Amino acid sequence: MNQNAVKTFDVVIQATGKAVGKMRNEVTVVLGNDGGTFEMATDEGPMHGGESSAPPPLAYFATGLTACLMTQIRAFSKRLKIPINDVSVVAKCHWRGTMIPGEPYETEPIGFDLDIDIDSDADLNDLTHLISTAKKGCFIEQTLGQTNTIGHRLKFQDKWVEI
Repeated sequence: MNQNAVKTFDVVIQATGKAVGKMRNEVTVVLGNDGGTFEMATDEGPMHGGESSAPPPLAYFATGLTACLMTQIRAFSKRLKIPINDVSVVAKCHWRGTMIPGEPYETEPIGFDLDIDIDSDADLNDLTHLISTAKKGCFIEQTLGQTNTIGHRLKFQDKWVEI
């Protein structure tokens, strides 16, 4: 087999949530590639009737975006042989909600900004190349950068109905 052949791989993560308490959710996450399992909880604040007993779902979203890019920067710095000593990222995730009296609110994304601080002796061209490469390897950033199809099904009377 050609050592330089392009290889593809799939990443599949399954999250199964259960509603508990007022607004708390407990989620079991299974990483399909290595079978790792994690328990995570979310809750909302009083505005949504929650008790703030765990981070809200959007906190996990912002954490995932931040950590994904940081992970790729560190991993790809080794592959590209661009030495770094440290990296920090500040992500600002901005949404807008619209409330119509008597109706549930609707939301829309406004933007996602990432400020990256890399402690390195590398030059600007190398660091720019590293970040450009890391952006391409960050699953979350790549997901945000395109239109996605999100399927929804509802279990109704023991059958799954596409919504």
